[in-house]
Amino acid sequence: MALSACTLLGNPNFGQPDATPTAATDSGSTTSGTDQSAGDSGLLPTQPATQPGNNTTQSGASTPQVQVSGGRSVKQWSVPPTQVIDSAAPYTAVINTSAGSITVELLTREAPKTVNNFVFLAREGFYDNVIFHRVIDGFMIQGGDPSGTGSGGPGYQFADEPVSRPYTRGTMAMANAGPNTNGSQFFLMHADYGLPPNYTIFGQAIAGLETIDAIATAETRPNAEGSSPVSPVVINSVEIIGQ
Repeated sequence: MALSACTLLGNPNFGQPDATPTAATDSGSTTSGTDQSAGDSGLLPTQPATQPGNNTTQSGASTPQVQVSGGRSVKQWSVPPTQVIDSAAPYTAVINTSAGSITVELLTREAPKTVNNFVFLAREGFYDNVIFHRVIDGFMIQGGDPSGTGSGGPGYQFADEPVSRPYTRGTMAMANAGPNTNGSQFFLMHADYGLPPNYTIFGQAIAGLETIDAIATAETRPNAEGSSPVSPVVINSVEIIGQ
């Protein structure tokens, strides 16, 4: 799904791709601080629906499988990860990209399952060398799909967590294809935006807003997800600081 801007030319199902997991086309810039939740279905952060597998170990832990995506091997799991974080402890993520670094305070108390998922995938190197496949100036930047198309994920889905926060500049949230379809794709808000509370917020950028600016304002070309940087912006690594 693509998030629409001011006049929301696209579908606001922003997160993972559109209602169909990929972002729709991007058209225009959003007005910071205004409520664009209605009639904006083209801009929404969406992602394609992932079909969960059934390959689990006796303990219930997921068994990674490798699939080839875009010429590279990608880990896949059949079920969400077991607990790898201390939900009472603070965690920070440093997203190192080809455009600079973004430091995000993770909301472990408010969205423990979502943070646990992100930390697990980051430590597995799942996000390494993954691009920001959808960027919309004045709205958000979206990444986390190893295929780079807006239709990929980790092989499983997990439930939403209600977090009572607005989608302000620097907010990090999960992209989705509808209720309880979270996977690996996430987005960072470039500006305040009145999205509906359908995307689990699990972090807030505390440094590197200039990097978000650089990515959001990069030259783009239309794609199935809406708009992709002409010169790919790559996540080199995600460093987790915490227990």
